[in-house]
Amino acid sequence: MKSRLVDFHCHLDLYPDLVAAIADAEAAGVYTLTVTTTPKAWPRNLELTRGTTRVRAALGLHPQVVSERSGEISLWETYLPEARYVGEVGLDAAPRYYRSFDLQQQIFERILKQCAKAGGKILTIHSVRAAAVVLDLIEAHLPPGRGQKVLHWFTGTKADARRAVDLGCYFSVNARMLETDRGRDLIGILPNERLLTETDGPFTKFGGRPACPADVADTVLGLAKLHQLSLDEMTATINKNLTTIVSSAGES
Repeated sequence: MKSRLVDFHCHLDLYPDLVAAIADAEAAGVYTLTVTTTPKAWPRNLELTRGTTRVRAALGLHPQVVSERSGEISLWETYLPEARYVGEVGLDAAPRYYRSFDLQQQIFERILKQCAKAGGKILTIHSVRAAAVVLDLIEAHLPPGRGQKVLHWFTGTKADARRAVDLGCYFSVNARMLETDRGRDLIGILPNERLLTETDGPFTKFGGRPACPADVADTVLGLAKLHQLSLDEMTATINKNLTTIVSSAGES
C-alpha cells in the first residue's frame, strides 16, 4: 500500500459530479473509501471505482434512512458477496432519528451477522449517541477474526473508546473532531495503531467549501501534533494501519 493520504469515509456520490469526484481523488493519490447510504446506490459506485487504483466503494444502508429504506436490506444482502467494504452502516440515536432506533438495531444486527458469516469484510460504522449499543451489537454478532470494524467520527465516551479498542476497532478521524477539547482528549487516548483519517465530505467543510479527500492532509498534521510525532511518522502510521486492514480482507 503506497498511498500517502487516506480518506476512509467520504460520500463521493453526494458531490455534484461523482465521476469527477472519483477522478480527483485518484489523481490526488488519496486512498478513498466512498460510502453509500442505500444499496440502490451501490452498483454505480462499484462500476465507477472498479478500474481505479485508490478509490474503493462501500455497500451501505445508513441508519438515518432505515425508517424509509429498511426494506432494502434484502437488496443489501444480495450485493454483499461482491462487496469487500461495508458502509455506511450503524446506529443513530439523535432525536431526529430515535423513533426508528429499534428498527435500526434490527437492521444493524442483521448486517453484522451477514458480515460475520461471509468473513473478510471491512465496515465503516456510524454510532451517533449510540456508541455503547453499537459496541454491544459488535461484541455479540461480529466476532474477532470475522471482519474489521472502523468507527467513523466516533463521539462516545472514553470508556466506550477503551472498550472499542479492546474489541479490535479502528477509528477514522476527521478535522472537525480535532477542533474541540473533548475531541482532542478522546483522540489522545486512542492507540496510534488504530487510527485512520477521513473527511466525511461533503458534510464537513474546508476553506468554506465541501471537504474533498485531499483535505485529509490537514487532519494528518493535526494528529501528528496531538500525538507529538513528525508528519512523516504520522503518515507512515496511518498507511501501516490501512495496510493491516485491507490485507486482512485479502486486498494488496
